[in-house]
Amino acid sequence: MHDRTISRRTLLTATAVAAAAVTATGAAAAPVPTRTPVAVRDRLRRLVARMSLEEKVGQLFVMRVYGHSATAPDQADIDANLTEIGVRTAVELISTYHVGGIIYFAWAHNTRDPHQIAGLSNGIQRAGLSERTPVPLLIATDQEHGIVARVGKPATLLPGAMALGAARSRSGAREAARIAGAELAAMGINQNYAPDADVNVNPANPVIGVRSFGADPRAVAGMVAAQVTGYQSAGIATAAKHFPGHGDTTDDSHYSLPTIHHTREQWTELDAPPFRAAIAAGVTSIMTAHIVVPALDPSEDPATLSHPIVTGVLREQLGYRGVVVTDALGMEGVRQKYGDARVPVLALKAGVDQLLNPPDLKLAWNAVLAAVKDGELTVRRIEESVLRILELKEHLGLFRDPYVAGRDVDRTVGTRAHLAAADRIAEATTTLLTNERGLLPLSRRRERDLLVVGADPASPSGSTGPPTTVLAGALNELGFSATALSTGTAPAAARIEEAVAAARGKDAVVVATYNVSATSSQRTLVGALAATGVPVVTVAIRNPYDIARLSGVAASLATYSWTDVELRAAARVIAGRVRPRGLLPVPVQRADDPARVLYPVGHGLSY
Repeated sequence: MHDRTISRRTLLTATAVAAAAVTATGAAAAPVPTRTPVAVRDRLRRLVARMSLEEKVGQLFVMRVYGHSATAPDQADIDANLTEIGVRTAVELISTYHVGGIIYFAWAHNTRDPHQIAGLSNGIQRAGLSERTPVPLLIATDQEHGIVARVGKPATLLPGAMALGAARSRSGAREAARIAGAELAAMGINQNYAPDADVNVNPANPVIGVRSFGADPRAVAGMVAAQVTGYQSAGIATAAKHFPGHGDTTDDSHYSLPTIHHTREQWTELDAPPFRAAIAAGVTSIMTAHIVVPALDPSEDPATLSHPIVTGVLREQLGYRGVVVTDALGMEGVRQKYGDARVPVLALKAGVDQLLNPPDLKLAWNAVLAAVKDGELTVRRIEESVLRILELKEHLGLFRDPYVAGRDVDRTVGTRAHLAAADRIAEATTTLLTNERGLLPLSRRRERDLLVVGADPASPSGSTGPPTTVLAGALNELGFSATALSTGTAPAAARIEEAVAAARGKDAVVVATYNVSATSSQRTLVGALAATGVPVVTVAIRNPYDIARLSGVAASLATYSWTDVELRAAARVIAGRVRPRGLLPVPVQRADDPARVLYPVGHGLSY
């Protein structure tokens, strides 16, 4: 074990070595897209000039819509659209509000299967090109992989950011993004709201955590640049997020308005480097955060609505010229200080280009129109953002051919080569934290009879898991005899007793843990299992900090997510088919004294 005392200031800055010069870490090696040629820009300007004010305002919005089809969604989705948006279908949404983009969600039933997604995308593009002023749409989703994935199997699911950070391979991160981008492009999704550029220096961060590549800004910057390059090499747009950096919060901006207490110096050292690297790598869009950063804007407006942050820091200080998109406008972090009618107007005044998923589109759309007619926003300001959006669409080739073909889906999505690559990349991510008396790897002769218990959170994409079943199945395929028993994230006393009874006579117990807290009954479960004398192996399937709150554990691993690809990789490590190679990308602090580090960045055992 590693037990060292560090201060809060050290926690924030110890990993910021040479962070101010991070754009030289290889991030700039990727080609930066050239500026739009003059002739093309003139053509796009003429297109903007032909648009009505309503069409221009519509281009600024990226909106959700329910249904698997642009023209014939299920009745329940029609009803949801009518209730929330006042339209029946995606086609009606486009014809009514002239939106410039659509965002896909699994819960909106947009992502049933690859061929359906491709058909929906084509229907949306046909609707855009059927308008009075024909314009293709940006079709976006949040496919970060790991714990955030909207498109599931049979598409390839890859390790998420912190897992890739544990592997410390920029080439692996780049390859993962290239594969993910190619599959999204084949389904007609041309913008991915990834990669996450937040530096997660706060273990209590409830919203970022394993969505970040880690706590070292230099390492995070390199991985962000690699993924920007990978995604954009596949022909899709990216969105580095969440500017100016959401990595040191204890509040979730979905439900409240977090404050980042970094000084400007700390922000420069810790939060800025990944965004600088993304810009150097040619990132095509950057997403704002609904967070307050007093050191950057003393007004304490959310960054999304802050002219000093969006225009002053991002545009002027960092020199970013591309598209700026808000995080979702239905999140409480951006709604608390101002009403829903003011938020889109203030975001545009701050310097934002795209307004993502407002809770009430009619209200937001009319508020922007009214702000232009009243003179609060100028037509020139609106046209500035519309031109940036059209230039991005031109850069992606959407004006030439926005459609996708079924054969491309078959040739690209979930191919054997992509699935094999995902497994290979995942094998480098599993981190072995403890291994008392060399218990791992387990032997099929000595520890053949296994029990797998623990948490079974729902799959991020709805198409994998449950984790205990996947782990047990993978171990069975590797020659063990493993039985799965789901005990959940908050096992009751009766369930713990059942697990203890099932463990008796087993050669080892594998426990999948999920964000173990000080009061979590998962601690009771692990302690009770350890008391049986049967060796206990814990697998942290989300944040890697669980080991700090557990005792009596013979071995402990971290997988950073619970998708099948990570769980299969962990099973191969447990079985000794591959050696553990992952290294902690964040420090694990002591539970009883958070100022002391139990395992530092870079810790990881092997055999």
